Amino acid sequence: MPIGNLMFRNLLLSRALRSIGLVFISIASPLYLKEIGFSPLLIGLTFSGTFAYTAIMSVSLGMLGDRKGYKKSLIIAEGLSTLGVLLLLISPSSLITALGIIFAGITGGVSGLRGLFSPGLTALIVSNWRDETERVKKMGALASVSSISSMGGSLMLSLTNYLPFGKIGNYKFLFFLSFLMLLTSFLLIIPIREERRPPKGSKIMRKSSLKYLIKVITANSIGSLGVGMSVPFLSLFFSLYYHAKNTEIGEVFTLNFALSSLGSYLATKIRGNTLNFASFTRIINGLTITLIAFSPWFTLSAFIFALRGLSMGFGAPNRTAINVRGISSEDYGTASSLQSLTSRIANMSSGLGGYLMDLSVPLPLEIGGILQALSGVLYLKLFSEKREKYNS
Repeated sequence: MPIGNLMFRNLLLSRALRSIGLVFISIASPLYLKEIGFSPLLIGLTFSGTFAYTAIMSVSLGMLGDRKGYKKSLIIAEGLSTLGVLLLLISPSSLITALGIIFAGITGGVSGLRGLFSPGLTALIVSNWRDETERVKKMGALASVSSISSMGGSLMLSLTNYLPFGKIGNYKFLFFLSFLMLLTSFLLIIPIREERRPPKGSKIMRKSSLKYLIKVITANSIGSLGVGMSVPFLSLFFSLYYHAKNTEIGEVFTLNFALSSLGSYLATKIRGNTLNFASFTRIINGLTITLIAFSPWFTLSAFIFALRGLSMGFGAPNRTAINVRGISSEDYGTASSLQSLTSRIANMSSGLGGYLMDLSVPLPLEIGGILQALSGVLYLKLFSEKREKYNS
């Protein structure tokens, strides 16, 4: 039996709380690490450690989900991220701080969808709703709620300038609030039911699923190289390049998340060629990052970043649908985890991004944006042979 309305509302509320907490930590982490003495290179290497850790966890939990249930994967993943935030909160040293960020899955990269995705979630959605249109609607609803809620996380960053606990103490207090949100989010997913699926018939994955998956991974990996190189440093870029205050950075991300939510809502209403939507929005996502790096004015960068939020929100549900079209239902968990694995490995380019930022502050955004745009072009070419079949 599919997840009922009550259970789906639980999932929506869980994504909302998780988005607020994780978005704050994601935006704040580069700024916080800078405050406690980390250089851009060390910040990038810390995020590379996160990508490596989440790559291993993702593939392990995906395979577990195919055999034991995607709900179990989701619970384990979110339990570990909650534990990581607790470590970040109580950390007595730089090493424990870095470990907390790694276990929490914090990469510095943030969008309005930061709190949405977790190992097992996509597989759970596509398993419980077999119709592609319904999948896009459910993912769109979750993405919209996550994006709206993400505005709370960005607004929390503004509070760091007004709380009375000192620079580091203000961050710690808000980390504590984030921990409570993630803990509540974790408790909300425990009662969720999962629809029965066909038993796992292959050791790892069917050949047909693997053939399709290779195409998705090829396109996604190029984009992930660009994302890892640039997106984790956006809040730090605004701070270093424009000398923006935390309040101003929080406002920029809030506007981005508002339009991301609008984009996710529109994805549930506008019907068309899903592949075109998925590909063109990815191209836009990359080009806007590069344009931000070339902008001489903070206000113009904020406007461009807001447009990227609209494109991100609209494109994500469509890409989710495309990524599982050629995957057998018994392989959803393994396929999504392998996609995540390769993306996380590519995202380890954040170490290179930190090095490039030490050389020139805009450089990682310039190169990373171009790579992400190229992945959108490649995405369209790899799947265009089935374009007529994929019309929605």
